[in-house]
Amino acid sequence: MSPHRTDFAHGDIRKNMIDLALPLLAAQILNLLYNVVDRIYIARIPEVGTDALTGLGICFPIIAIITAFGNLFSMGGTPLCAMRQGEGREEEAENIIGNVFVMLLITSAVLMATIYPFRQPILYVFGASDVTFPYANDYLSIYLLGTFFAVVGLGMNNFINCQGFGRTGMITIAIGAVANIILDPIFIFLFDMGVKGAAIATIISQGISALWVMKFMTGPKAVLKLRIRAMKVKLRRITSIVSLGLSSFVMSVTGSAVQVVANSSLQFYGGDLYVCAITVINTIRDIVTLPALSLSNGSIPALSYRYGAKAYDEVRRGIRFLIGVFVSYAVIAWGILLCFPRILIRIFNSDPALLEIAVPSLRMFFLCFCMMALQFSGQTAFLALGKAKQATFFSLLRKAFIVIPLMVILPRFDGIGVHGIFLAEPISDLIGGGACFLTMILTVLPELKKKYRHIEHSL
Repeated sequence: MSPHRTDFAHGDIRKNMIDLALPLLAAQILNLLYNVVDRIYIARIPEVGTDALTGLGICFPIIAIITAFGNLFSMGGTPLCAMRQGEGREEEAENIIGNVFVMLLITSAVLMATIYPFRQPILYVFGASDVTFPYANDYLSIYLLGTFFAVVGLGMNNFINCQGFGRTGMITIAIGAVANIILDPIFIFLFDMGVKGAAIATIISQGISALWVMKFMTGPKAVLKLRIRAMKVKLRRITSIVSLGLSSFVMSVTGSAVQVVANSSLQFYGGDLYVCAITVINTIRDIVTLPALSLSNGSIPALSYRYGAKAYDEVRRGIRFLIGVFVSYAVIAWGILLCFPRILIRIFNSDPALLEIAVPSLRMFFLCFCMMALQFSGQTAFLALGKAKQATFFSLLRKAFIVIPLMVILPRFDGIGVHGIFLAEPISDLIGGGACFLTMILTVLPELKKKYRHIEHSL
């Protein structure tokens, strides 16, 4: 039986986006379980749970950097692949897939060889203390051995979704997530391996997902296949892929840099307990942004395909639909975050000392979360239409130009101190999100309207 496939060439574009976004949402939730389940189990290790969780949190920026390099090629390649399909150039679409695969292979090898020998100084720079370093080192040393699985599995799965096989892409993630949920308690508690066990469970699970992806992409059910002849790398093609993927790369790397600055600043101004608090808060942020991220990723192939097919009015309709959904969801999530912070934090750790500082910190961190809807709307439109410069600029603006400087500057003011690190986030949401959205409204929508009218007049 053939897997379900969304045909981007037909039907209402809004339905196309939802058809792909729903299984992507399920996949993203399952993907998040890789890390969330680790955090929940590790936080409950007797006697050392809080320190172990803090050590794990210090590894997250490094893991985010690894993911960022995967996104540099895969998230740049998928919109181009969908556009070429829309233009009827399927051979070029397969060449893009092949080139991305080669770059993912090279990237995974370079990352592991570069980070592994220098992991000790890197972890200390990223906020480790003498107490938390052993846990961070135990996890990262093993995780790095599975870099190939992490980069290739997630990177190539984007091309399954790009072809409209959203449910198959969901299964890819589900297989790994379920394996991780089963293996985590076995390695952590039954084999008494602690943090090392969590890392082993993760790389085994990622390996299973990567094998599934490769089987599908080289099998008969894929419309666009991973072929050896398509792996001949061309500089012009790679340049196009990288220029469009740079936005996702910058977003991930700057997000990682923000975590590094936050961890090190919180270690300086507050100590290990504040580092643990930001680890929990970042986990909650990952969870609440999942639906918006899934809709964004699910919408890009449909928008890119229709843009390549010159169905500009449909693209405009799709973008307006996105704005409405993003804003509605962000307001609801914002209310829950501000009203029930204690309940959310207790999911991960119920230490009274942690709750005392984490509850007000969470409220500060998410003070302007509703503005993230505007950031998602603008970034999705820029990426889907291949507007690499705008997408990259607004990725840099929010994190590199606003959050990081504020995290350094605000704690120095009397009366603000450690709270300034948490307040940097809402300020960036307000300024960065507003600027991104306004630029998209003033440039993208008028351009699409103009192109649509031009085609109408030429008929």
